[in-house]
Amino acid sequence: MEKKRSKSVVFTETARVAVAIYDRVSTNTQETLNQLAQLLEFCQRQGWQVPTEYIDQESGVAVRGEFQKMMLHASQRKFSLLLFWALDRLTREGTLATLQYLERLTSYQVGYKSFTEPYLDSCGTFKDVVISLLATMAKQERIRMGERVRAGIARARHAGKRLGRPPLRVLKPKDVAELRKERARTKATFRELATKYGISVFTAHRLCSRSERAVH
Repeated sequence: MEKKRSKSVVFTETARVAVAIYDRVSTNTQETLNQLAQLLEFCQRQGWQVPTEYIDQESGVAVRGEFQKMMLHASQRKFSLLLFWALDRLTREGTLATLQYLERLTSYQVGYKSFTEPYLDSCGTFKDVVISLLATMAKQERIRMGERVRAGIARARHAGKRLGRPPLRVLKPKDVAELRKERARTKATFRELATKYGISVFTAHRLCSRSERAVH
């Protein structure tokens, strides 16, 4: 039976732990099969149950369907431990995203273990050290991202580029009259009028509504 302690999952030696395996496979089929075989053999040696394998095919597509399904099932406690070959097979989205995924698993009371990285084990001795290190790296990653954004804005301003949304146009009375006539004549949508006259959709609607009310 599993025991909860300080938001961590602790397994006894005799527990029949329900384990899920996640892997992101490459085009090298033989390598993938060898990895899965070793992961399954490891589970058998530990006496763990393996109810589900979540396997994503490496591609240029950012969305990983099996990964998303795995995280959903983790939130539903359909397994107690997630086993993966290595951390870079779990995610390559950066330190911050990695830390967030591990923290989400912990919040679901689901443990995690890297087969090739013994220190990356939610039940291991170095768990707190690893999480602390990842948190520090994630903080530095956020700082670097902020610095890159600020540097990009500074370069754009130095080059004379206007930042943000372009200012909306202030219509003169003759432009308002022309807009209203076009609306009545062509039945153009407010969005089409807004684009043509450089105003917001709300403003186009307000100006035309006033004209229509005045007619009635």
